[in-house]
Amino acid sequence: MKFIDEAKIEVIAGDGGNGVASFCREKFRPFGGPDGGDGGKGGTIWAVADRNINTLVDYRFSKMHKARNGENGRGADCYGKGADDIFLRMPVGTLIIDHVNGEVIADMTEHGQQAMLAKGGEGGWGNIHFKTSTNRAPRQKGDGKEGERRELRLELKVLADVGLLGMPNAGKSTFISAVSNARPKIADYPFTTLHPNLGVVRVSHEKSFVIADIPGLIEGAAEGAGLGIQFLRHLQRTRVLLHIVDLAPFDNVDPVKEAKAIVKELQKYDESLFDKPRWLVLNKLDMVPDEERKKRVKDFIKRFGWKGPTFEISALNHDGCPELVIAIYNYLAEQRALEYRAEETQMTEEARGIVSIDADDPRFKVMD
Repeated sequence: MKFIDEAKIEVIAGDGGNGVASFCREKFRPFGGPDGGDGGKGGTIWAVADRNINTLVDYRFSKMHKARNGENGRGADCYGKGADDIFLRMPVGTLIIDHVNGEVIADMTEHGQQAMLAKGGEGGWGNIHFKTSTNRAPRQKGDGKEGERRELRLELKVLADVGLLGMPNAGKSTFISAVSNARPKIADYPFTTLHPNLGVVRVSHEKSFVIADIPGLIEGAAEGAGLGIQFLRHLQRTRVLLHIVDLAPFDNVDPVKEAKAIVKELQKYDESLFDKPRWLVLNKLDMVPDEERKKRVKDFIKRFGWKGPTFEISALNHDGCPELVIAIYNYLAEQRALEYRAEETQMTEEARGIVSIDADDPRFKVMD
């Protein structure tokens, strides 16, 4: 199935049914009073996050979604039937944005999460509600309200703990296939990855994390060159980025120049993405002679000006991959623990109900 991570749709909620003005005319009750029922409520349109869906392809071809209107009320106290709601299933990680004003309506980050996209109109009142002690035969009735209508933009940002950065043919696909259950296309030419790939990395039976691979970036990506810039949004939810560098390029291109170009394009695209924790992964060391490895690694780090975490691997032979996986898992576990402690502290402070006392408040004045 073709990977689609953007779509534009229109949602139209149902209108509420009209109330009715009616009077009871039964045998032995010639003046039975008003008995007009209310109109039914229009159908509401909801979004539902579903982990079993991984693309927005359904909404690329089905652009309009309209709910039914509520039924009109009838006499004999008969209320109109409300229309059924519509539930649109979307992948977990979908960002729903109002196309007109740019307002973020919902961020679907959990399976089963629901968000209202367009509210159905309320049904109008029948004349039964307008009866008073001075108006025994009301002829007023209420019209149903119109349902909401919106143009929405859907953007899918995959949920992953780790994101891979690198030039085309740097070995990202080989790496994700070596450490996870993902099986992306691998070939000896650039741009083999045309859409994001997700893989689950199993450290043990109960310990795992998710890694995301996107198409490689090239210089000028921020201006639209290549494919990678279209998918950088998928790295915005990650906790750490792995910058994979090919230390043995087949075309003898300077890897330092390519690595700096990646960092530059990342900063152009999004400062928050640029500020994310980033680790350097030097790949394809199996293609470097043993006597040259240390010298080449040292030279790269010096010219690149890198001071962060560095790992030396060969994704093809799996050399260094287990150590990198363990380091990633330990880092993620530490970050989760810090977030948990921060949330626990916040909840404790809220439970205490700390209140600042105003000294001028007369309730706290000391009586003489």
